Amino acid sequence: MTSQLQQLKQHSLVVADTGDLEAIRRYQPQDATTNPSLLLKAFSLSGYQALIDEELSSVKASGGNREEQVKHAVDRLAVAMGSEISAVVPGRVSTEVAARLSFDTKASIAKAHELIELYDARGVSRDRVLIKLASTWEGIRAAEVLEREGIQCNLTLLFSDAQAQACFDAGVFLISPFVGRVTDWYKKETGNDYTPENDPGVQFVQGVCERANQGGYDTVVMGASFRTTGQVLALAGCPRLTISPALLEELDATEGSVTAQIQSGKGSGKPTEPLSETAFRWGHNQDAMANDKLAEGIRRFHDDQLELESLIDKRLN
Repeated sequence: MTSQLQQLKQHSLVVADTGDLEAIRRYQPQDATTNPSLLLKAFSLSGYQALIDEELSSVKASGGNREEQVKHAVDRLAVAMGSEISAVVPGRVSTEVAARLSFDTKASIAKAHELIELYDARGVSRDRVLIKLASTWEGIRAAEVLEREGIQCNLTLLFSDAQAQACFDAGVFLISPFVGRVTDWYKKETGNDYTPENDPGVQFVQGVCERANQGGYDTVVMGASFRTTGQVLALAGCPRLTISPALLEELDATEGSVTAQIQSGKGSGKPTEPLSETAFRWGHNQDAMANDKLAEGIRRFHDDQLELESLIDKRLN
């Protein structure tokens, strides 16, 4: 019998939730996705040290004040690491716009253009890259513009039906509804533990997949933020699943059958009327979990970005 990982790949496209090249080579995912937290971890990996030194040397030689150098270095390192990853995966690599821009549409678009230009300079075409943006109203509006320009996007930190619907309305290429962080919130609020069958994070992503299918939307749903292999297997059949190396290893080491829990294919229903900004903000506001986790997620990514910038500043010295 083959491993659960190999069987899972028959139902869902597997994406590596890591910047670790060795892990990516080992588990052979289709795509890879990164964020500020993963970049911070990758900054300490031995395999990236020569690349980091090279990029920081180039940044330092370009001049400018230290603050500008540090912020530019973050972008250059994200793209340099993404380029290394793109040479290993057959599909795409997701690269994130800084969390501090989550409520600034124009700045998010400008930053996306900068990242794409950096990828172009390294010989990686835009069809190998997804720009990651937080699923705020402003982030979704930025993605809508970028998609029209042929720059496809991955909308992350997605916790509510309102966020998902606004992304569908905007024609976003891919969304990443979170599983584990949703479940974390409910565990803390209720004191209950959950099985994969009644897991609120799993149920949320199942609902997003159902909404996408029923509305006939082209947006790809990618389950993210898993805590256990049970959560992963409960979403077998979700178009894409982004999974950490630890869970990939567990799935790869475990034999057993995996059956699709989510059926693919578009329904015959018509898309609903697009959400207005007011309807979006009200719908999201009415979900206490989504409000808490979106705000917390932006803060955490920003904190990791600041820590990464601090490490870069020290290394530039």
